[in-house]
Amino acid sequence: MTELSLNTIKKKLQEAGFKLTPQREATVSVLLEKEKEHLSAEEIFLLLRLKHPDIGLATVYRTLEILTELNITYKVVFEDGLSRYDLRRTSNEHFHHHLLCIECGNIEEIHEDLLGEVEKDVEARYQFVVKDHRLTFHGICRDCQQKLRNK
Repeated sequence: MTELSLNTIKKKLQEAGFKLTPQREATVSVLLEKEKEHLSAEEIFLLLRLKHPDIGLATVYRTLEILTELNITYKVVFEDGLSRYDLRRTSNEHFHHHLLCIECGNIEEIHEDLLGEVEKDVEARYQFVVKDHRLTFHGICRDCQQKLRNK
């Protein structure tokens, strides 16, 4: 479970001069409820519309923009070109990594920072201070491997 809560996010918004409006709260609630999924703005919007038919897509986009600016969420773009949103886990200094199945499209998260030594090497060799990194492994998930073996 993520260490982020509605109260933590509300505090971050307030510190940055934003209010937690009912629309923002509803958007954040969807992100918290579906934290293991990688939802697009449109998918978040469709989930919101079930309980809050008055919320517009533009409001969802603006809210996600604010949350991304404040490092509450990450905006991730996979090969399909669709932007998806992940909550930033407070326990991780860096963005988490992804395993993307090229058969079924499933996305799994890796929460270990696998590139600590690579970052140090980049900083030493290129005098470049790394603030973050993103890594997606493309392959075939366990379920799809099993299905392929069974064919």
